[in-house]
Amino acid sequence: MRDMKNTHRRVLHALNVLALVWAGMLLGVSFLATPAKFLAPSLSLPVALDVGRQTFALFSVVEIVAASALLAAAILGRSERLIPILAASVGSLVALEFVWLLPALDARVEIILRGGTPETSSLHSLYIVFEAAKLVLLGAIAWRAHAASVGHSGRIAADVR
Repeated sequence: MRDMKNTHRRVLHALNVLALVWAGMLLGVSFLATPAKFLAPSLSLPVALDVGRQTFALFSVVEIVAASALLAAAILGRSERLIPILAASVGSLVALEFVWLLPALDARVEIILRGGTPETSSLHSLYIVFEAAKLVLLGAIAWRAHAASVGHSGRIAADVR
């Protein structure tokens, strides 16, 4: 019985770490590096957009792997009901970005790279909302997993005495 509790606690710790590492990468890529490249005076807009397109293409693959691992751990680890729901929500946002939003933004970048001007759109704002929502969801997963693991740690310690 104690081995099962220890395994459950390890899964909760893994969920916590994965969510926090992903949140850190998300902050670094989406909220730090991306805005910073547009502040560099030596970097032209087309180059900055092309670098951003490549960065987000690679990062979306990393997020697909992270979302899959997070959801698998949440389900297989038999976490409290809210954690798998939060993980599925993050995964849904990643999937929507991958199949719809990033290709739509890439098409706009392609127009600019060819010297054109794309029509006004709210896609970029929607992307920022998605990124912020993922950050909030990842924070909630980390918090819930940590709280659950501390609760389990206390019970395990009490069982040992």
